[in-house]
Amino acid sequence: MAQEHFDRLTALDASFLEQEGPTSHMHVGGVATFENPPPDFDEFLDTIRGRLHLVPRYRQKLSYPPLNSGRPVWIDDPSFNIEYHVRRTALPPPGSEEQLLLLTSRIFSQQLDRAKPLWEMWIIEGLENDRWALINKTHHAMIDGVSGVDLATVIFDLSREGTELEHPPEPWIPHTEPGDADLVASGVLGAARTAIDAVKRTARIVSSPAAVFDEVRDGIEGVGEVAWAGLNAAPDTPLNVEIGPHRRFRVVEADLEDFKQIKNALGGTVNDAVLTVVSGALRTWLESRGVRTEGLELRALVPVSIRPKDAHGEFGNQIAAMRGPLPVYIDEPEARLAMVRRSMDGLKESKQAVGAEVLSGVQNFAPPTILAQASRLNFSTRLFNLIVTNVPGPQFPLYVGGSKLLSIAPVAFLPKKHALAIAIMSYNGSLNFGLLGDYDAMDDLDLIADALRTSIDELLELSSQSASAQ
Repeated sequence: MAQEHFDRLTALDASFLEQEGPTSHMHVGGVATFENPPPDFDEFLDTIRGRLHLVPRYRQKLSYPPLNSGRPVWIDDPSFNIEYHVRRTALPPPGSEEQLLLLTSRIFSQQLDRAKPLWEMWIIEGLENDRWALINKTHHAMIDGVSGVDLATVIFDLSREGTELEHPPEPWIPHTEPGDADLVASGVLGAARTAIDAVKRTARIVSSPAAVFDEVRDGIEGVGEVAWAGLNAAPDTPLNVEIGPHRRFRVVEADLEDFKQIKNALGGTVNDAVLTVVSGALRTWLESRGVRTEGLELRALVPVSIRPKDAHGEFGNQIAAMRGPLPVYIDEPEARLAMVRRSMDGLKESKQAVGAEVLSGVQNFAPPTILAQASRLNFSTRLFNLIVTNVPGPQFPLYVGGSKLLSIAPVAFLPKKHALAIAIMSYNGSLNFGLLGDYDAMDDLDLIADALRTSIDELLELSSQSASAQ
């Protein structure tokens, strides 16, 4: 896997660093609950140590070229201490779900230390019903949610007996930290590699002009569609206000089979059904805030993976963002689903994702100061109202230390002036919604959680009626 000492961040990865501020934390993660008492902490640490070689980035930190002369690079952290990153705590009795969510909120309210590898993992003991939990937090500059591999992935086993590694790790010997001259040279080398890539693309155009012409045409059209979407500003809503550093977190649990029933009976995809119930919940919430929803359509930033199939397991962000509509103006659930379906079909046929990929590639040429401005545009409130990301997970049971994973809820991030983000993840027949809200702006986050449940039930009832009528 391409996770070497001295790797330079891509433009997209660097943009997540540029966007981070005292109130906007650019880390993502999740909270998972397990059966059985928690594993022995020292044994758990040994498990992590034994698998860190599979994810070398987790022993690397950021290093910045002098005078802002290039994008940061990843370097081995010679003072890496696993016990700083893997921590444990316990809930006071009774160890309820509400207490676990409150602890998750507090952990995700704290920024990661830029001087160390950008991740944390917490073992949470003392949950009711003799269970334990695992909270993981990783900076978005390090990995995206659909790259296929991270530390939280490699510690999972497919059976209670665990997994025997084919190649036990060799002793880790960190590289020497680079000096300023090395960092400046890396910036020059990175720029040279980018230029070489451009030359290779030019050579490809000469050798196969017809095929490349189609790609170029699609790219130009895609950039145009992205620009047009940007001209149509997202509406002003209570979701887009100044936020603070503190967070609230709620989880709504659902069954994946229910969403399959909805899409089979009423049409569309599981993702269409997900966006429909989110639209319904936001409609209810907006009305509770006294906002008129007639003619109001919110914009969701929907991340889409552009990672090639042969790049599975590589680190770094390879995502593009499409701006999906949330028709909160439609009261009737089935009509709302039909509108979401038509809109998403139109987006899939469009070239927004291609255009976003082209723009991301162009940013690799940009000096850091220009890149910083571009990153602010990427997360502008005029472009979208909230992040809605749907990540497919494994549909079979996973284990850690012999304990079965019972449920998992993803945690997204809040850019500036975005008070709510909704992340959805499926696992072993479940489909869980993780609602991350600003502590002050979203003191009624429970209302959105309740409205999501109601919105799911409405569509489920309609799908049952449709199935009975056939």
